[in-house]
Amino acid sequence: MKSVSDLRVQIFADGADKASILELARNSYIKGFTTNPTLMRATGVTDYQGFALELLEHITDRPISFEVFADEEPEMEEQARHIASWGKNVFVKVPIMRTTGEPTYDLIHALSAEGIQQNVTALLTLEQVRNACKALRGGAPAYVSVFAGRIADTGRDPIPLMREAVAMVNDVGAQLMWASPRELLNVFHADEVGCHVITATTDILKKLALVGKDLHEFSQETVQMFRRDAVKSGYSLPTVKVPVISRR
Repeated sequence: MKSVSDLRVQIFADGADKASILELARNSYIKGFTTNPTLMRATGVTDYQGFALELLEHITDRPISFEVFADEEPEMEEQARHIASWGKNVFVKVPIMRTTGEPTYDLIHALSAEGIQQNVTALLTLEQVRNACKALRGGAPAYVSVFAGRIADTGRDPIPLMREAVAMVNDVGAQLMWASPRELLNVFHADEVGCHVITATTDILKKLALVGKDLHEFSQETVQMFRRDAVKSGYSLPTVKVPVISRR
């Protein structure tokens, strides 16, 4: 199997914990960063811009994405311009649709033509990828972020879709992002189909140290964990005389 150093797919850290992000920023294998309002709320961020600007004081050499959170296009456009002004390495996350289900292709096109770098987010269908690519053609650098993990959550295999999406995105010079992975194996799936980027949360990134691990050793460590936790918990069973089973 491939080692982490052999992977072509770029790994972006996805999260909103400042300390974790800055620690990950010291690792050369982390090629960029993404976050979103849900992750920020979960970690207690209350000052959206303040949090972003603090990160940008430290992260200047790699792309980092921050999302608009308005739902009306004029305000989304205003927020996009404002976020883009925070730094040359900033990509503005623009959802593929409004909460009403109305697509944002016209807004994506206008922002791209204006030179604003985007991370078009929350895509789950090839039709969305196709239309996003049309909107981005000839414009500023962009990522097209397909939530492969959410596709898998519905019982569908995301790999064929992602393979087709790669070709569409390559055609317009953008980069395909495998978003919301559910396990470390997805990093290798993304690499295999030619995805440019995969985002990963800290819990998945921690598992990179396991890549290529000897499975017999891993099995033994698992047994040792079960035994250790049973002992620490003080578990016991009553002594009961049972007939001896003859082993022949």
